[in-house]
Amino acid sequence: MIEHLFGRTTRRGGFALPQNFADRALGFCVKKNPTGGEDDEAVQQASRQDLARALAPRYVHASRREKGQLLDEFSAITGYTRKHAVVLLSHPPAEQRVQERRGRRPSYGPAEVALLRMCWSATDGICSKRLAPFLPELLERLRSWHALRHVSAETIERVAHMSPSTIDRALAASRDGLPKRGLSTTRPGTLLKRQVAIKTFADWTETLPGFVEVDLVAHCGWTGAGPFLYTLTLVDVATGWVSCAGLRDKRAETVLAALRRLQRGLPFTILGLDSDSGSEFLNNTLLDYCADQHITFTRGRPYRKNDGCYVEQKNWAVVRRLVGYQRLEAPALAALERVHELARDYVNFLHPVRRLTEKVRLGARVTRRYDTAQTPYRRLLATGLLSEAAASELADRSALLDPLRLKLEIESAQRTLAARAVQPSVVRPLRSDYL
Repeated sequence: MIEHLFGRTTRRGGFALPQNFADRALGFCVKKNPTGGEDDEAVQQASRQDLARALAPRYVHASRREKGQLLDEFSAITGYTRKHAVVLLSHPPAEQRVQERRGRRPSYGPAEVALLRMCWSATDGICSKRLAPFLPELLERLRSWHALRHVSAETIERVAHMSPSTIDRALAASRDGLPKRGLSTTRPGTLLKRQVAIKTFADWTETLPGFVEVDLVAHCGWTGAGPFLYTLTLVDVATGWVSCAGLRDKRAETVLAALRRLQRGLPFTILGLDSDSGSEFLNNTLLDYCADQHITFTRGRPYRKNDGCYVEQKNWAVVRRLVGYQRLEAPALAALERVHELARDYVNFLHPVRRLTEKVRLGARVTRRYDTAQTPYRRLLATGLLSEAAASELADRSALLDPLRLKLEIESAQRTLAARAVQPSVVRPLRSDYL
């Protein structure tokens, strides 16, 4: 009886009077906000303010009785007391407009982006860090071949000074996804491992052209069974000069014959040869040839691809990007050789490369710094070791290169190669077909 009259009992033994936080207009206690859910207070507050601004004109011109009705409705919807409702309807809050953030206007228009996209396509979609330093030389080549007749001089000048970050933003919509990876067919050669010295990725300190890495790329497609073609990749460590040749198989005699062809086309003399531990390289045929030519023959450790990091990178950046992962057999050898022949000048004269100059590890963070991108041709000239006849021959080859025409010829050769590739006879069903 006492609790019914005086309320609930407190911890100290006294009694607390009952409290009723009620809306005087309706006579009941507001337990829940009727304007919306309880998870987004900002939205509820904005809705109440919108309602106050909508009812304010009616409230100002309404009679005393109509104002009372409006106050009752507004209090019932929002849960506000009548005194607070009077203040809001008499002086509604101003609408807060969301100001859009004004950024800097784009510095480059559609004409600049279109010209940049053409340069990017002509260089086979290289990254912005390699493309930006090469843009002035590339645009000058295109201008000399009259490929920019309809482009103004101002547009050419602006594109020539684009930064790598600007190039990335301009080409964001044109970049494709990452391609798939292929199969490996390297088998270890155990007979001559003790006779060939090991050279790891940390041992390359040569700054002179002539020390090369070689590797084979298998064009086996979806299976390594049966005969298929190979590509012999040769990369100069100091300059990044690349030469490739197609092979019918990977017998020691075939590999040596392809290596001789590549050596005759190089503008420098081979001083050192480094390969993996595959049996196609670790054999008496190649070992005797290196001894006769006074070539230092070294190999990488088994199953350590990073020991041949220079040639492994070109296997993807040159061979796989130009040839792909399709299966090629003997009828496609001539088409494969044609692609490699066109790609030799395309890669060495029109594809700038960067070299790692510093690698700093601070805890788990690794910082790599690279030099300015240059083509292998420019790096070879910068060594100052070429004879006048060799330098003059390379300059003539460089002057005769039309980037757009060479790119179109490579694409035509790629279509011919794709037409001669072997198509899989069994089409595997999709996973959804089993559902």
